[in-house]
Amino acid sequence: RQAVAAGVNITYKILYNDAVAMTGGQSPDGSPSVERMTHLVRAEGVERIAVVSDEPEKYASPAAFPSGTTIHHRDALDPVQRELRATPGATVMIYDQTCAAEKRRRRKRGTFPDPAKRVFINELVCEGCGDCSVQSNCLSVIPVETEYGRKRAIDQSSCNKDYSCIDGFCPSFVTIEGGTLRKEERALPALDSLPEIPLPSAASLQKPVGIVVTGVGGTGVITIGALIGMAAHLDGRGVTVLDQTGLAQKGGAVTSHVRIALRPEDLNAVRIDTGAADLVLGADLVVAASPDVISTIENGRTRAIINSHETPTADSTLNRDFDLQADRLKAEVLLAAGEAKTEFIDATAIGTRFFGDSITANIFLLGLAFQRGSIPVSLESLTRAIELNGVSVETSKRVFALGRVAAVSPDLLRTDEDAVEPVVAETLQDEVDRRAAFLSDYQDAAYAERYRQAIALAEDAEQRSMPGETEFATAVASGLFKLMAYKDEYEVARLFTATDFRSALDKQFVGPYRIKYHLAPPLISRPDEATGRPMKSTFGPWVFSAFRVLASLKRLRGTPFDLLGYQKERQAERHLVRDYDDLIKVVAARLSPATRTTAIALAQLPHDVRGYGPVKRDSIEAFYRRRDELLAQLNSPQERLDAAE
Repeated sequence: RQAVAAGVNITYKILYNDAVAMTGGQSPDGSPSVERMTHLVRAEGVERIAVVSDEPEKYASPAAFPSGTTIHHRDALDPVQRELRATPGATVMIYDQTCAAEKRRRRKRGTFPDPAKRVFINELVCEGCGDCSVQSNCLSVIPVETEYGRKRAIDQSSCNKDYSCIDGFCPSFVTIEGGTLRKEERALPALDSLPEIPLPSAASLQKPVGIVVTGVGGTGVITIGALIGMAAHLDGRGVTVLDQTGLAQKGGAVTSHVRIALRPEDLNAVRIDTGAADLVLGADLVVAASPDVISTIENGRTRAIINSHETPTADSTLNRDFDLQADRLKAEVLLAAGEAKTEFIDATAIGTRFFGDSITANIFLLGLAFQRGSIPVSLESLTRAIELNGVSVETSKRVFALGRVAAVSPDLLRTDEDAVEPVVAETLQDEVDRRAAFLSDYQDAAYAERYRQAIALAEDAEQRSMPGETEFATAVASGLFKLMAYKDEYEVARLFTATDFRSALDKQFVGPYRIKYHLAPPLISRPDEATGRPMKSTFGPWVFSAFRVLASLKRLRGTPFDLLGYQKERQAERHLVRDYDDLIKVVAARLSPATRTTAIALAQLPHDVRGYGPVKRDSIEAFYRRRDELLAQLNSPQERLDAAE
């Protein structure tokens, strides 16, 4: 009202997310509709109003809005904001999209539509460029370490089916329509046939017991605290539960302090003080190792049961190479609680394998902690608390039982996939042989031999200047392979028709399903007006046959008949291979103990060349800039002198 009266240029952005998401997902007071809100701001004198939604089709009747109100799809968010910014006076944009975390919760309860459509990333096609995370800002796009570097995958359990990750400029994305997530069905019946698990010796309540439950928002951390609290209440104990949620529903840290005593009057504080925790139940490694949680641990007193799964943080959406430093986090917990009192277990992997849902990890940890005797409530009351919660009751009971099994008979949880293979150190020759075989399939034997000869040159130079060392040659072997195996149209087609792709799908999904591909074919893709990038289109299963034909034409690569090879991107990729080959020859000639560090950095440069189209173009430009900087160091007499010292 004041902005309108003052005539200032300002745009108000109102998020209509269908819930009071920060405090538990309640309906907003009075349940105001988007249409009503537009009339309210018009009554205050706002002339320019825009509504942006992921479902603009539900606003098919313009008569429901004040005159001049425009409706847009969320894809037009940036142009709409720019237009409002340039409009004189006060303007309003209402962004209508149901809270993503609430969507997931409601789908689990069966109160919100659940599309039979999931996103899957072909790991072999993925370049690990992180553009999908940039476009979606979604923590369900998780990093995956592979033989060929860091790639991306979709965490199907936490995915909100927003589908904006598909906007990443990459052909590795497919959508799966129909089918269900695969579970380890053959392992589940074993739970029913297990003999009765002996009850643990419960913790003494001669003095109050403090339990700290930690994790990230949207994964049921608060639910675990509530279950323990309800079970203690049913047992007639005194109990307090203090939830510290912060940005809980945005993947932020969540902590639940639970204190249990024989009588309510024995509890004089709700927060667990420094060194006063008897149990830390860590559903997330990062939060469990945070200063606030570590401060509640006392060595020798506190038992720490921690989920060792590396859950990505918000930093991973901003930095494609972000390192969680899991070993350091584990070391901090071990130092605080002591080795005898600390237990790490990948509860997320177990929940996903046996129940097809990583969200079950928290209930699994609850069962494990109960069987360890760290939760002073009865089995009957804890089971009843799960029933009273009323969400996925039977599944929750089975997950809880699986956690108890893990405490007494961990071998029963192991499958053939868990068989530990003897660790055999891979030699440089092993790596070269394996990658040369890949390049032979990629192109032909001559192409693979070219790779071998380049590595031999680097290896000879290293042995002459630094006998016994292999780090430079190993870096060259990895870097040159990365550039030589560039993913043009022929290679993308080959990787989609490879048996590994279908095997990966069948490992994650079961039942009849259709595959749809999201591609931006050269020559026919129109540029997006807002970004200038080629726009992706959706193709049905028929494109698989086209992939087969395209893959069979790989021998045209680099010949005058390679029509696709005349694209600027393809030419840049081939130039890059030649330039890197020349670079390694220069570096190898100057390799010495004094230049070793810079030489290895130059050899590793190809690992930053990732992505497709405009993403790759930017990374290639960065490659050449960094190359020139490192070459200047290599050629600097002072640099060599400093390194020698």
